[in-house]
Amino acid sequence: MTDAAPAGAWASPISSARVVESSVRLGEVRIGREPSGAEAVWWSEQRPMEGGRTQIVRRSLDGTVTDILPDGFSASSRVHEYGGAAWWLDGAVLYFVNDADQQIWRISPGVEPIVLTPPGPTARSIRYADGVVVGSWILAVQEVHHEDREPDNRLVAVPAIGGEPLVLFEASDFVSSPRVDATGRLLAFLSWDHPDMPWDSTSLWVGELDTSLGPMRLLDAHVVAGGPGPSGSAHGTGSPESICQPRWDPVGRLWYISDRDDWWNLVRFPSVGRPSGTPVVIAARAAEVGEPAWVFGQSRYDFLSDGRVVFASSTDGIDHLSVVDPANGQVEPVSSSVTQVAHVAATATTVVTVAASFTAESSVQAALVGRGGASGGSQLLRAPRDLGLSSAHLSVGQPITFPTGAADGERHVAHGLFYAPTNPAFRPLPGERPPLIVMIHGGPTSAARAELRLALQYWTSRGFAVVDVNYRGSTGFGRRFRDELRGGWGVLDVEDCVAAARFLADAGRVDGDRVLIRGGSAGGFTTLAALTFTDAFAAGASYYGIADLALLASDTHKFESRYLDGLVGPWPAAAELYAARSPLHHIEQLDRPVIVFQGLEDRVVPPNQAEAIVAALAAKGVPHAYVPVPGEGHGFRDAANIRRTLDAEWSFYLQVLGIPHPDDLERVAVVGQVPS
Repeated sequence: MTDAAPAGAWASPISSARVVESSVRLGEVRIGREPSGAEAVWWSEQRPMEGGRTQIVRRSLDGTVTDILPDGFSASSRVHEYGGAAWWLDGAVLYFVNDADQQIWRISPGVEPIVLTPPGPTARSIRYADGVVVGSWILAVQEVHHEDREPDNRLVAVPAIGGEPLVLFEASDFVSSPRVDATGRLLAFLSWDHPDMPWDSTSLWVGELDTSLGPMRLLDAHVVAGGPGPSGSAHGTGSPESICQPRWDPVGRLWYISDRDDWWNLVRFPSVGRPSGTPVVIAARAAEVGEPAWVFGQSRYDFLSDGRVVFASSTDGIDHLSVVDPANGQVEPVSSSVTQVAHVAATATTVVTVAASFTAESSVQAALVGRGGASGGSQLLRAPRDLGLSSAHLSVGQPITFPTGAADGERHVAHGLFYAPTNPAFRPLPGERPPLIVMIHGGPTSAARAELRLALQYWTSRGFAVVDVNYRGSTGFGRRFRDELRGGWGVLDVEDCVAAARFLADAGRVDGDRVLIRGGSAGGFTTLAALTFTDAFAAGASYYGIADLALLASDTHKFESRYLDGLVGPWPAAAELYAARSPLHHIEQLDRPVIVFQGLEDRVVPPNQAEAIVAALAAKGVPHAYVPVPGEGHGFRDAANIRRTLDAEWSFYLQVLGIPHPDDLERVAVVGQVPS
């Protein structure tokens, strides 16, 4: 029996406490060893209940699970600010970047952690990521910060016993993905230069490692694939091409992922050793194996012992696992219920993944990969948390494709994942259609994730419909779709969000007069732009969003310092365009309620962005709320802060939409007159 109640105010078992309680964010997974020498699976866990700390976990063959990092340590890199690949293995020995000092540490079995690199002149001024052990050396990306100029990013060699790093490569603005072949002699790595981002253009290098004179040296390094980006790069051999995730197979051939034919597909050099000959696309398909390299250490494919390659790919925003035999090009799906694959590792005939589905949060899974793509059945190495919920409370995402804008005189399409309101105890009032929350992913070069997110179910279980929009520029739909946003950020993404809401309202699935919009970072910018330049939304929530593009262009970190050149136009030559698209410069057009959340230690989108938009809203008298969050950076990690912001956002929506406000929900303070 269900009760009729206003959509948006349904009582839900998915509280903000349940969203974060015992939650973890699973990171990379690797195959290593335990102290006995037996094979073991290792992975990382970011734990909100421990203040956002990242722990490294080892699971032995007998099922024993061990936390490796002692209290006070957290494996988290801040290179590029977003980090990734903050730990790596040499058998049972763990090397990791400690968040507090950004130095490389080593933990050997039974031994206390030992720091290996000297500190910089100031805290976190020298940072590391993406390491690999080669004999008695560690190769890693190093980022050195200066007071008077942008950081240096380079490839270095660090003695595995500790000591001063040696610079191997610093000829480009950025470097990533050092990968060594099985002989320990050949090194592959990626580089790119301003104004390109790694999804615009990268160069794949190969060089020879030499220690004949004692110190590690890199000899005869040259570009073997890749090319200049849209604005031209310092290195390259051909047309714009984004290369990612290089690695050597057990035979000694170099593989990578390339979008040279529109889709990020697997590519392999035919030769063993130093690459030669024409690279061959393996398992060519209209699907994305690669992902935008916002973080280090991504892995979407690995090698099985019989020569086959297991890989994840995305179509229509949904991930699938497949296996390909390079000898004949035959591709078979791997039997699996997952819809989102974050990381792939393999050993012998077993694939290990960090994966999720629409009805299960991320877990670490292992499965035997047989012939014909048959799976030997999944074994949960790290099960998702027990939510204590029935499936009746979970809204399953539905991929949608819808028509959008004609700014260039042509019709286009965009994509999204639609989630209907779902709660077995409630139904809408007679004749009521649910309010819609339009969610916008960050980036903007990113994508909606096809997985169970309790923070999203928080909304659907209360009677809101949700659409997670993959607007033009999103990844997972090929390079041409990704490049459609070039020069159009702040226009086309807004257009697509409006089109998504209109598409659902016209279909009778949502109330077109009660459409909300929310997003973080780049999604926060789209939120503010949509509220400023359109009348399609009743209210919105900006999480550490951008209000002034010029301010961002002149005050952000190195990795993204030229990002806007491609998304908007070269700075400062395109200053008028930056002002035209910045909500802060058009505050006279912003009259819809807004709630703003901002981490006060954010270095990607500094707090001055939030403070500027809030001051402008206050001066104009627009209903708004401001929730500054001390101790948080770009994205909230602490459980208490996640709870506080989620409940405050719900309270804000209830107040501005005139939906009954539960007595047990703390009211967020709304400044200004809320529309009746």
